Amino acid sequence: MSMDIGILGGGLLIAPTSGTRACAKLFILHHTWKYQIMGELDCPYRSATMPRRLAAFDWGDMKYFLAVARAGTIRAAAEVIGANHATVSRRLAALETAIDARLFDRARSGLTLTQLGEDLYPRALRIEEEIAAASRGVAGRDTRPAGAINLTIPPFMAVTSIMDDLAQFCARFEDINIHLEVTNTIASLERREADVSIRYAFEVTDDVVGRRLVRCSKAVYCSKSYALRIRDNGGAGLEWIGWTEEAGIATAPWVKKSAYPHATIRHRVNEAIPQAKLAAHGVGLVLLPCFVGDTWPGIVRAPFQTPIPDRSIWLLLHRDLRKTARIRMFVDFLADRITKRKAEFTGKTGGT
Repeated sequence: MSMDIGILGGGLLIAPTSGTRACAKLFILHHTWKYQIMGELDCPYRSATMPRRLAAFDWGDMKYFLAVARAGTIRAAAEVIGANHATVSRRLAALETAIDARLFDRARSGLTLTQLGEDLYPRALRIEEEIAAASRGVAGRDTRPAGAINLTIPPFMAVTSIMDDLAQFCARFEDINIHLEVTNTIASLERREADVSIRYAFEVTDDVVGRRLVRCSKAVYCSKSYALRIRDNGGAGLEWIGWTEEAGIATAPWVKKSAYPHATIRHRVNEAIPQAKLAAHGVGLVLLPCFVGDTWPGIVRAPFQTPIPDRSIWLLLHRDLRKTARIRMFVDFLADRITKRKAEFTGKTGGT
């Protein structure tokens, strides 16, 4: 079903183009979305199984409903949307009180949708999609190089020279504000969870506009004292700081493909920066992107190896935001800065 979007009474009117009377009105009130059913049974967002008290509800509460439905638990939903457990629980309870019905069945294993919740879920998704599309449409027509840019970046990249690039951008464009979220969670650009996403990946399959800035390399690092122990024997007698391999497993496919296939996994750390920190104290070998390892204090490239190809740095945004002045300025600025330092990311500037 196609929809027309227009301004009406201080809000956004969403109406089917087929001629059915307008059934939904989205209000922006104090920077929060409010959704109100305007039609009766012919409205596509109405269902005979839904209580009539659902005719008006706060979109803020619906956002929490969707988060819990996706995550399966209140705690997981809180982590995804950046709220605390009590807030998510309170907002979900407020919605269920407003409609005088349960949306979830509670169990020790988590929350599952009731029949009413299952009826509501696809409709809530469509509302979310319309809100996100309207938001992108407004932002996409913004020709002023001012305002906020919501940016996401993985934690290990937030301690690299890319942060220097962000600092330079902030200094040059004083009317543009950076709202940075450091996270391993892939933000949905479709739902406007971020305007721009810096991603480290082999490929990107999202329906987004993407710039592949540089193909990076990775290498094995250790402390200077640990490096003195290494011989040209494939790492026999050495130990790895691994990732999330199961306890008791001494090797992994990435170990066998490395320059030290005979070294064994002893420790496990699920994040690159703590790995580098431990390696600097002589705990063992770590496999890191060269643009991280070459600049990390206290570690050097281990001998008897050459860097190997790794993932690429991608700069991603939704296609609706391509013409937004501040987004375009930011993407062009960062892309130019990173590509000019290609040797840093391909591992050609470092070494022991």
